[in-house]
Amino acid sequence: MARMVGRLSGQRSRTSLSLAGVMACLAALLVSTGVIYLYVDSLHGAAEQAGYPQTSCRPGHFKISNMKSCAAWLQCAQVRADVRPLKLIGQGAVKKVYLAEWSGQKVALCRLASQDYQQDFLHGLSMLQALQDTAVVQLVGLCAEDHSFVTEYHPHGSLLNLEGVFTQEQHQFHDTWQIRLRLALDYVSILHFLHNSPAGRRVMCDSNSLEKTLSQFLLTSDFRLVVNDLDALPKVDVGGALLVKCGHRELTGDFVAPEQLWPFGDKPFSDDLMPGYDEKTDIWKVPDVTRFIMGGVRGGDLVHFHLFQVHDECKRVEPKLRPSALDVLRVYRSVYSTMVRDALKSRDAL
Repeated sequence: MARMVGRLSGQRSRTSLSLAGVMACLAALLVSTGVIYLYVDSLHGAAEQAGYPQTSCRPGHFKISNMKSCAAWLQCAQVRADVRPLKLIGQGAVKKVYLAEWSGQKVALCRLASQDYQQDFLHGLSMLQALQDTAVVQLVGLCAEDHSFVTEYHPHGSLLNLEGVFTQEQHQFHDTWQIRLRLALDYVSILHFLHNSPAGRRVMCDSNSLEKTLSQFLLTSDFRLVVNDLDALPKVDVGGALLVKCGHRELTGDFVAPEQLWPFGDKPFSDDLMPGYDEKTDIWKVPDVTRFIMGGVRGGDLVHFHLFQVHDECKRVEPKLRPSALDVLRVYRSVYSTMVRDALKSRDAL
């Protein structure tokens, strides 16, 4: 009898332990699910305001890598004495970019490449100063009289490198529709920020091809996007009849918006006769950039299905009929949220 009681007691004990284990697993699952939803909500809340929250440093200051506190932008004397160029990592018509070292940190040193583009260089520097935000690469220092400035360094390079980065063994697990759609969200968030920036409504004019557009954005180590090249950001004011033209040469091809094409048929191109346009040229290009970002990732077809309608609206020939960047952003947020929620439900059902 005593043995039977002992066996029953042991069974009850094991049953209690099993139930406790099950309850603990369920609790952990609920907590993890809640964390994911809180993360998504926080991500979307930031995107709703301007795509990104404000930087943690006050104006004129920066904090990169493992710095514990913010520091004032480096000035000419510090840039000259303390920033050591290591190697050339990029060059365009306007500037040369060097991997450099400052105070044990890797940074990017940008120098004017040609005096012919001095005004473009100084415009880009002024935009970097005016638009410091987590949507924009961090300015570390500047020396206008030497035509140079220093920014945070992002080793993945531009968005053009996305596929190459994902093929690296240590980054293959990042190659998911969630990460890629979040990058597309960042891209649209940046457009929203530029179209509603502290320096007025700005148009991305260095975007006359897909490759040129992608080169304007840097891929961070935690797989987010920041806009980097601000040399061609003219201001538009539709109410004040201030429109823009991206350069003084004729634009061609399917990537640019219809209103950026010469509208007078066989008549020779004339910059004086070419009509101006506004920020809706950026909206026209959203579907093409997002298609590149999504690549051939598993689950990407479903993303494109959910985004089909808003992308169709982005490609309307009449600029006024296209959605704003905020309208597109809201759809992207909704699609991201819905797909994450559905993925969680599917996982829970298994």
